[in-house]
Amino acid sequence: MSEFKKVVFSGVQPTGNLHLGNYLGAIRKFVALQEGNDCIYCVVDMHALTAQLVHDDMPNQIRSIAAAFIASGIDPEKHIVFNQSAVPQHAELAWIFNCVARLGWMNRMTQFKDKAGKDREQASLGLYAYPSLMAADILVYRGTHVPVGDDQKQHLELARDIAMKFNLDYAQHIRKTGYGIDITVGDEPVHAYFPMVEPLIDGPAPRVMSLRDGTKKMSKSDPSDLSRINLMDDEDAISKKIRKAKTDPEGLPCEVDGLKGRPEADNLVGIYAALADKSKADVLSEFGGQQFSVFKPALVDLAVNVLSPITAEMRRLMSDTSHIDAILRNGGERARARAEVTMKEVRDIVGFLY
Repeated sequence: MSEFKKVVFSGVQPTGNLHLGNYLGAIRKFVALQEGNDCIYCVVDMHALTAQLVHDDMPNQIRSIAAAFIASGIDPEKHIVFNQSAVPQHAELAWIFNCVARLGWMNRMTQFKDKAGKDREQASLGLYAYPSLMAADILVYRGTHVPVGDDQKQHLELARDIAMKFNLDYAQHIRKTGYGIDITVGDEPVHAYFPMVEPLIDGPAPRVMSLRDGTKKMSKSDPSDLSRINLMDDEDAISKKIRKAKTDPEGLPCEVDGLKGRPEADNLVGIYAALADKSKADVLSEFGGQQFSVFKPALVDLAVNVLSPITAEMRRLMSDTSHIDAILRNGGERARARAEVTMKEVRDIVGFLY
């Protein structure tokens, strides 16, 4: 092997209802990446324990994420769709990476600081070590590319640091076993077992904000259901939420610069642009000078037109979960087979007997 085969990996946590921000910011990109790529899409249920230890309905949360993948257009036969806990090699490699990663690296992770809050002594070790498991999720398939948002870029940098340190620490063992590939990192030649993971950024990702506060991201955890459009919302719910979305008294500007300092207006225009595959400038050329009383009904129609087929298919899949369960089982078997190839070689490199 003269270079790493391109493998795209990404995962979504089964915590709460998926919403429009998840679809526009991640899942729609997953669908597009299927063309010409080997894709592995994971429901990261092990990560979900870091957000909340006890889940009352974890199986259906897992199923709903998988249903959203399938309903949005991901092909589970050509690519792999599975849940993380079905592949124990993720946890096995994560332990090795826990021993590779340095405390100083982990202490720099801003997401831990944000999620742990002021009382960090009460945070779980799982939350602290989350980025190490994330690196293992990707690298157990020797993944080369990950579609990421701004909030995950730091974790991807950590995955690169862990991969590089493993490659350097075990350089002689990698050569001895014959599993490595000669690559160049910067100007430095490295005989590597793990690739340097690259982010996949295809243009500016739509940043979907709360319908009740344009300065905050649309979130599963927001106590107000009116703040988000859930992928399982029906037409009436979508219409109600958009019509009640916070705005300001001014009409829509004719130029994009006119959205500055108007976060709610900017958010609704951005949502319309993302759903219609247009630029904000294109949207404003159509609606500039109009009041929100004209724009909101048009946004309702567009959102319903795009989301209704996905919602209907998700509801169909969730009404009889046997099909989703079969997809996850099949994906888990295929993922385990690939992950075990990596782990067999990693065990050889590390020097484990098995």
